[in-house]
Amino acid sequence: MSEQSPQRSGQGAPGAFWVYLAVAVIGLLGTAWFNVRSVIEPSEQTFFAAWFANPSVSSLSWDLLAVASAASIFIIIEGRRLGIRWYWAYVVFSFVTAVGFTFPLFLAVRERRIASAR
Repeated sequence: MSEQSPQRSGQGAPGAFWVYLAVAVIGLLGTAWFNVRSVIEPSEQTFFAAWFANPSVSSLSWDLLAVASAASIFIIIEGRRLGIRWYWAYVVFSFVTAVGFTFPLFLAVRERRIASAR
């Protein structure tokens, strides 16, 4: 009964680092593909106007804004708590690349930090 599960003891799940890293790479490649296409094939709408072009896209945009805000708060709090260097850079680079890249990358680094603290 004294044994704690990995989630309760603060230890990461085995292999989580690689899963998060794979998601980060997919997030980077997927968003980069469409970012490059938006430069090559510009639309008549401005970048931010396109975020709210119709109800479906508006829903996705608000969803992204909410998740990006929560992820940023988590990165700052968890980065400070675990002593992760340059934690703030993940938030900054979210604006340059994509949250779909920087947040899972932060989670991968977090897993490594937790593993090294054991």
